[in-house]
Amino acid sequence: MKEDLGSHAYWKATISLLRNILIAWFLVSFGAGILFVDFFNQFHMGGYPLGFWFAHQGAIYFFMIQIFYYAWRMNNLDIKFDVHEE
Repeated sequence: MKEDLGSHAYWKATISLLRNILIAWFLVSFGAGILFVDFFNQFHMGGYPLGFWFAHQGAIYFFMIQIFYYAWRMNNLDIKFDVHEE
């Protein structure tokens, strides 16, 4: 990997991925569980209001999915920029 251009592009892609994951994290945890809870409570999932479900269960499931997505995307970025482990 060329040190100047390659490392700059790698870190730009990494920071972009982290930014997008943190935005999604905020929208699900704070947005769906607190800010828009009244709107989501109009709908039900498993017998519970959807806002309540997001605040107590959905956010946890979403975070777990994000962990696997992050690991998968970072692995692809490492391979793309040739910084992966052999």
